[in-house]
Amino acid sequence: MTQKAPVLSVLFVCTGNICRSPTAEGLFRTHLRRAGIDDRVCVDSAGTHGYHVGEPPDPRSVEAARRRGVDISRLRARQVAPEDFERFDVILALDHGHLRQLKRLAPMGRRDRVLLFLDFTTNLKGQDVPDPYYGDEEQFDRVLDVIDAGAQALLKEVESRLA
Repeated sequence: MTQKAPVLSVLFVCTGNICRSPTAEGLFRTHLRRAGIDDRVCVDSAGTHGYHVGEPPDPRSVEAARRRGVDISRLRARQVAPEDFERFDVILALDHGHLRQLKRLAPMGRRDRVLLFLDFTTNLKGQDVPDPYYGDEEQFDRVLDVIDAGAQALLKEVESRLA
């Protein structure tokens, strides 16, 4: 059986690529795998800033994801690059600040690829994924709940696009 080439590419973006966006990447990959379509979708994450380039996700994010059966420990932070606007079909900002910054960075004709992540949901549409960086373990768990809701809604959208 031949493996199908990915037909859709998704990039999750937060500030430093160590909390929210790697969590979104890991959860979304898990949902894609469970749905049996992980070979059809390319998934990555990046930060708007280069504060943590090359570093693993925040240990609190790693632990919160691990408790949900998701391993993000091997991911490494990177900064959004100009070629990302060509490489990815959908670039998902985790909050409105990222959305504004990504729209400014995107070349003309590519701004429509930049969307707010939670806009795929019905009950969280228009909201930001809160930044847990300065919070406690409970905040990391709450952020996982929010990201999981977004990832499940995004999965439905991707499944409909691939159908």
